[in-house]
Amino acid sequence: MPFLFDRSSRGKLLISGSGAAEFLQGQVTNDVEALEPGTGAYAALLNHKGKMRTDMRLLRGEDWIWIDTEPEGLAAIAGTVSTYSIGYDVKLEDVSAGRAILSVLGADPPGPEHSFTEADGRITVATDLGYDVICLAADADAVRAELALDEASDEEAERLRIESGRPRFGRELTGDTMPQEGGINDRAVSFEKGCYVGQETVARLHWRGKPNRTLRGLKLSVPAAHGDPIVLGEREVGTVGSATVSPTLGPIALAIVRREAEDGAEVTVAGAAATVVAVPFAR
Repeated sequence: MPFLFDRSSRGKLLISGSGAAEFLQGQVTNDVEALEPGTGAYAALLNHKGKMRTDMRLLRGEDWIWIDTEPEGLAAIAGTVSTYSIGYDVKLEDVSAGRAILSVLGADPPGPEHSFTEADGRITVATDLGYDVICLAADADAVRAELALDEASDEEAERLRIESGRPRFGRELTGDTMPQEGGINDRAVSFEKGCYVGQETVARLHWRGKPNRTLRGLKLSVPAAHGDPIVLGEREVGTVGSATVSPTLGPIALAIVRREAEDGAEVTVAGAAATVVAVPFAR
């Protein structure tokens, strides 16, 4: 049964102007210029060492680019646009307060992830777990009434995300994480596009190196919490990013762990037994 989750707390930006796509192409990890109107992408903003400043969803319209991000990532993106877009025809509008994002979780996506349609002042975007409706904040209650779905708690929405094996900035992904370590290269990074901030380090690790840490799942014997230490033998190999109790999988967690904790490794989490597994979790 689908349910509704309010993601309106996310930071939201509208970027317009003839130079918007060209400017963003040189700043974020994915290929903005390759996007056709009605499509979108997941991307990251990195520092010069290839570590994440934040992640984001981009949607490309006919004459605009929409970005939404975790609240703590808004300042990094807005600051980058304001500071470095000099010389480009780029206009930035922070629409965080004026727009709402209502997520329908557990429904069939209406198309490929990040594809979207516009109608009646609303944008309907396919997600990995259903779809989002982006609307004016003043229209949010009307959209809720039309959808007529039970609303999910933060814990329920996080459970679905963790079960699907998707990391979140501020939990698994931090300012000390490179995209490959976070398991997001396939979704967030284009290795065909031109230069962007942090590209050299990201490319070198992808083509020539092997990350010391990687995103993994944990099947737990007892529930865990964010920050709980993960120990292999006598060595701490990571800490829990996000944890939940799944009705089908039992206690599980996501974490970035050192590579010696391979799939199938037996570890302890906060002193209790756990097993390292690949993500997404096998049911």
